[in-house]
Amino acid sequence: MEKALTESEKKLLTVLGENPYLTMKDLVNYTPYKWTSTIVKKVEQFRQKGMFYGPYYFINYDKLCKNPFRLLFCILESDQDYEAVISYLKIIEPLKTLFAVLSPHKELLNAIFLSSDTQKTEALFQLLKDSNIITDYIVRTFCCRRFIENPNFFGDLNPSLDNVGDLCEIPDVSFKHHDTHWTECDITLLPYLRMAYGRGKLIEILKAERKKNRHWKYDQLQYSREKMIENGLMEKKYFICPFPGEECADFNMFIRTENPGLTQRILHNFGRNARVLREYAFCGDWGYIGFESHPQFLMDVMAKLDSIDVVTDKELYQLRSSQRKGYYISNPPALQYFDVKTQTLEYPYQVYREKIKEKIENEWLAG
Repeated sequence: MEKALTESEKKLLTVLGENPYLTMKDLVNYTPYKWTSTIVKKVEQFRQKGMFYGPYYFINYDKLCKNPFRLLFCILESDQDYEAVISYLKIIEPLKTLFAVLSPHKELLNAIFLSSDTQKTEALFQLLKDSNIITDYIVRTFCCRRFIENPNFFGDLNPSLDNVGDLCEIPDVSFKHHDTHWTECDITLLPYLRMAYGRGKLIEILKAERKKNRHWKYDQLQYSREKMIENGLMEKKYFICPFPGEECADFNMFIRTENPGLTQRILHNFGRNARVLREYAFCGDWGYIGFESHPQFLMDVMAKLDSIDVVTDKELYQLRSSQRKGYYISNPPALQYFDVKTQTLEYPYQVYREKIKEKIENEWLAG
């Protein structure tokens, strides 16, 4: 078990999680530490413990292009080994993240895909099902903005759910719309920032682009970053785990009630101000919450939900270790099909379909 954090360390992590635009120098005024060098050293220690990641730039995809563009949360079930299923999913370029799920019976995967056409994405899953690569699938579309909240390190590590349905001030969850012309420089820079390449340092991104024989100027990248932040395409975030990585439980959960307004309140209140890292959003009539938490919270959460009568349906997916045999995938957003002239992004689903069919046929012939 990791040594307990000091009060000063808790304050530093909580402030960083709530105020990602503060510089290390600024943090001297918001924490008990007197020296910037001490803060930099502490942050590096948290990185090494698997508690601190970023800065990432969280993308509001509804502002990216003129055509409808969504995130899909997919639950995929199979009788085959993970490796076999994942080899097919990798063919679909807008695969964003993928996790293996603990399950006593089936091989389960949780995946998030970018989508310019939900029906065509589902058709690819149906092809995989018809070909016995997967046995079933569920696709849930994020239909509002997603929210990420870092831990309050002074909060409860196993928070009560007694008041999750209480009235509260709900933030604006509505989608925005494309209202800014994005340039080639903007679209080139965006995946780097989303994946915290070079810890978000523009000079490191310049070096990477030069290796691809693309020569931007520093001030071009700087202008693009500021433009995307100011116009709401992206927001700076650190991802801060409540405990060192190996001590955290990682799980996704869906809940449903008979009242969308009540579901929204539950999402907003669930684990709020506790020592948990949480992400939440609406997916149709389901509410989605992703957690990194103390294992005790995971052990108790379903029993606590059973006592909340208004929750009519619930699903929980505990994720396997992200290091286990490469069963965790995190890809930069696939934006190479963005058309600067039309400000649209459409994926070549027919190409993916043909490649999947070709792979199925080749493996059948080889078998």
